[in-house]
Amino acid sequence: MRRAVPSATDLIFVALLATLVFTPMSVRLLGDAGIGWHIRTGQQILATHTIPRVDSFSTTVGGKPWYAWEWLYDLAVGQLEATLGLNGVVCLTAVVIAAVFAWTFRLLIRRGTYLPAAIVLVLLATAASMIHFLARPHVVSWLFTLAWFWILESSEQKSSSKEGMLLWVLPLLMLVWVNVHGGFVVGFVLLAIFWVSGAWDWLRTKEGRIEDVFARLSARRRARRLAGVGLLSLAASLINPYGWKLHIHVYSYLSNRFLMDHIEEFRSPDFHGVAQKCFLGILLITLTVLAIRGRELRTSGGLTILFAVYAGLYASRSIPVSSVLLVMTVGPLLSKLPVDEKFFQKMTALERDLHGHAWPILVVVVTLLMAANGGRVGSSQLMNAHFDPRRMPVDAVSYLEKNEVKGPIFSPDYWGGYLIYRFYPHARVVVDDRHDLYGEAFFKYYLNMWRVEPGWENFLLDREIRCVVLPRETALAAALLESQHWKVMHEDFTAIVFARKEAVGVQ
Repeated sequence: MRRAVPSATDLIFVALLATLVFTPMSVRLLGDAGIGWHIRTGQQILATHTIPRVDSFSTTVGGKPWYAWEWLYDLAVGQLEATLGLNGVVCLTAVVIAAVFAWTFRLLIRRGTYLPAAIVLVLLATAASMIHFLARPHVVSWLFTLAWFWILESSEQKSSSKEGMLLWVLPLLMLVWVNVHGGFVVGFVLLAIFWVSGAWDWLRTKEGRIEDVFARLSARRRARRLAGVGLLSLAASLINPYGWKLHIHVYSYLSNRFLMDHIEEFRSPDFHGVAQKCFLGILLITLTVLAIRGRELRTSGGLTILFAVYAGLYASRSIPVSSVLLVMTVGPLLSKLPVDEKFFQKMTALERDLHGHAWPILVVVVTLLMAANGGRVGSSQLMNAHFDPRRMPVDAVSYLEKNEVKGPIFSPDYWGGYLIYRFYPHARVVVDDRHDLYGEAFFKYYLNMWRVEPGWENFLLDREIRCVVLPRETALAAALLESQHWKVMHEDFTAIVFARKEAVGVQ
């Protein structure tokens, strides 16, 4: 019965998975066009059996060295799209997201957080993370971050050999993480936090009583072990197609002030949104708990909170990771509430006993079988993942395909991935959202044109662009409508297609 009855963890997983796969949320997961070039990159790897080292999607930087640092994720989504279509890509994303927050809830319960408090914290973290519920490799980094924190925190809380041995799993996780997403940097930050905590406990503990002697020895052993794990993890991170050059590339990208200031997801959050307000709620809960029970927090917990708060306030893309780390840190401190403790203890104990997780496994299998059947069950279409024509130039690209328009095709960087998905290998784009590939100098020139600043037409002339696909309500679209050199070839409720008059034979 314990294995058959679904636990609250199971229900959270199933509810999240069903919401993300069987509702309009599946379309929202495809709201970032970048998944397009991830899919095509993976299929390119499958076809050539080699990992790309130069760009093949763009006329601007074609042949330029490119760090496809997320190649393992690309391989997975490329295969899924080829086998199951976009439903397969959405299924993978939904399973990872559901696993992150269901596991967060389970770990909170195991670490002593009362069931109602754990539910509230996970709901807030889930809502805050919805800002980046997108089919992109960053969701896998959420899962790795949670696993990384759990292993480090378990080794600190319990000094048994089992938890100590678990630390040596981290280099193996890093071997995968570094080839999936650039968020592997967070793993080293967490390692540094727990190493500093161990070193601090070692140095500050005085050898007075016998208990202090053992505590000092334990802290020293933990610090040394973490140092060894850190070195092995660093060595594992070098096992990628680009070796140490990847680390230099990631550093130069993240330290480029121009790109960080102009890429939307790297900018500080706007707290007028619902997701951002939920993150603010987590921050307020964290401050309240620290004010009441902050003395019970370990050094590692305090440093983790500082890192999570800074990361979440610095860049909106860090909100999901920050939310998970914050609730995992403050959750155990909410174990003593001014309520009927016996009632909540019984509820929490019951949740711990239900650990079969048969329902999540069954739901995942059924969902994949449904995706393999085109999302249909009988005559009913239950799964229909697709790019939203209200957000992507779906009809405009269909028009270009029908008329066999050749590249180079210009569109905003945030649409470039979708054009790659639809056109590759028949036509190439001018720009997409691989900002690290194009670089600062190019995007300064690009923004000059996009904002219709003096000399804006030079960008289009220099690259001999003959076809432009733009959102309707933009300054550049208005400028091209007024220009005598461009003609409207197609228009719908999302996009407008321009062609240079010389290219279509119009005087």
